[in-house]
Amino acid sequence: MKAIVFTRYGSPDDLELKEIPTPVPRDDEVLLRVHAASVNSWDWEFLRGTPFVNRLMFGLLKPKPGKQSLGADIAGTVEKVGQRVTRFQPGDEVFGDLWDSWGGFAEYACAPETSLEYKPANATFAEAAAVPQAGVLALQGIRQAGQLEPGQKVLINGAGGGVGSFAIQLAKLAGAEVTGVDSAHKSDVIRALGADHVIDYTQVDFSKTGQRYDLILDCQCYRSMFDNLRALTPAGTFAMIGGSMARVFQLWLLSLIAPLIGERRKLRLVAAGPNKGLAELKELIEAGQLVAVIDRTYSLSEVPEALHYFGAGLHRGKIAISM
Repeated sequence: MKAIVFTRYGSPDDLELKEIPTPVPRDDEVLLRVHAASVNSWDWEFLRGTPFVNRLMFGLLKPKPGKQSLGADIAGTVEKVGQRVTRFQPGDEVFGDLWDSWGGFAEYACAPETSLEYKPANATFAEAAAVPQAGVLALQGIRQAGQLEPGQKVLINGAGGGVGSFAIQLAKLAGAEVTGVDSAHKSDVIRALGADHVIDYTQVDFSKTGQRYDLILDCQCYRSMFDNLRALTPAGTFAMIGGSMARVFQLWLLSLIAPLIGERRKLRLVAAGPNKGLAELKELIEAGQLVAVIDRTYSLSEVPEALHYFGAGLHRGKIAISM
């Protein structure tokens, strides 16, 4: 089968389209004919070998054998099932996040049945492949504030990207008043998804406007936690999905200190695990309440170009790979 592989950390130019053996499913796995995949920030970081924790997991100096293929979000058709698989059978259309095994940028991939759900009936393979990682992170991030009440104020930093595009829709479904923050060229998508207010981060720093939010969902956190706290209501929640390791450490440290000083504002790192809530997202898609925004679609051989585009930060919503 054809697959995108890499043997050293670096740039998208280090990716190669190669012929490799078709994987064989284990007893608890299914073999999928991959019809579509999507690009996530973890693909970009894994390729570059950053942050350093990725190298600890996947290879210190270069990717380990068996971890030399990118692609986690996939949608496809079940070709073969392992002996202990009970949920699926050949011919089923499924989608999910292969975060542990990777290998989604290929014609075939193996996945545990627990990593998959049936594909939404009203979604294309590309639309389904755009959902798992970004949609699940958005859902988990929204829920960090507990049950949102109608009229509560939610700010989404990075609202025009993959996670942000789902988070806007989920917050609006809860009845929240949503402010989306991103670059100006993404403002039309942010508004189209239902955001009540749009902030161009190059012109306005949301932490200095005086506005307070019940939930801040930050997809690309680089501000100080003290700035983020300033923009929260007295019992508000800051939920971090993406950002620098320095900010992760700062969030963790302040979270430990907060109970000791009576701090009611909550700082949360969104890391509940992959595919949790994917079945619920499927139901919302089938009900017409949630859609995947796809900026561009590339072929398998064009994955390097897709990663270059992702790295430039210009994409609105998700970038799909069609096999």
